[in-house]
Amino acid sequence: MQVSRETSSEDVSEEAFEQSFKWYRDFFKRLFDVCFSMIAIIVFAIPMVIVAICIKLDSPHEKVLFEQKRVGIDNKPFTIFKFRSMSADAPHQMATENFENPEQYITKVGKILRKSSLDELPQLFNVLKGDMSIVGPRPLIPKEKYVLEMRNSYGANKILPGITGLAQVHGRDQVTDENKAYYDGKYASHVSLLLDVTIILKTISDVVRSRGVREGKK
Repeated sequence: MQVSRETSSEDVSEEAFEQSFKWYRDFFKRLFDVCFSMIAIIVFAIPMVIVAICIKLDSPHEKVLFEQKRVGIDNKPFTIFKFRSMSADAPHQMATENFENPEQYITKVGKILRKSSLDELPQLFNVLKGDMSIVGPRPLIPKEKYVLEMRNSYGANKILPGITGLAQVHGRDQVTDENKAYYDGKYASHVSLLLDVTIILKTISDVVRSRGVREGKK
């Protein structure tokens, strides 16, 4: 799927972004993130404990949590938290979609976690810390320079990365890098409560249906 970029007015420049002030984007969005993440942590507390136990039983000598450096707002690095779904010898500084044989690294429990997106739950604590938002561009690893540069040109680096985002509800792993950057920039220039709620509801629907999930190069 290719997205037309003929309308350059949708591309947001850094100068225009910094000069504009929006009540939701620059104030209420953080309040929404804190309230939403706190409620979600309480709701998913028991499921997260169960997931942690399952991971430990599956591989007793490895960590429950996976920590990785990602690129955050204004291209500043931060540490993302996820439930570990791969073995310790998996390449850690490479996007999973670029793996030649991802199945050789994904654990038995990890396969279920990734398909259901339960491995992403610890990122609620990233949101609570202020490293991430519930909705925003998915945080990339530093080596994904091509996509990062495209995001910079669209102004997508000027907002907090998210657990889910506009690109994720337009195909997730099946969207090209160019279109991911475009959708991320489009979201950055159109942040609103209605858009966030719409993306969250669409994400829940996609997760239930396991839509857009792709492992490795296919």
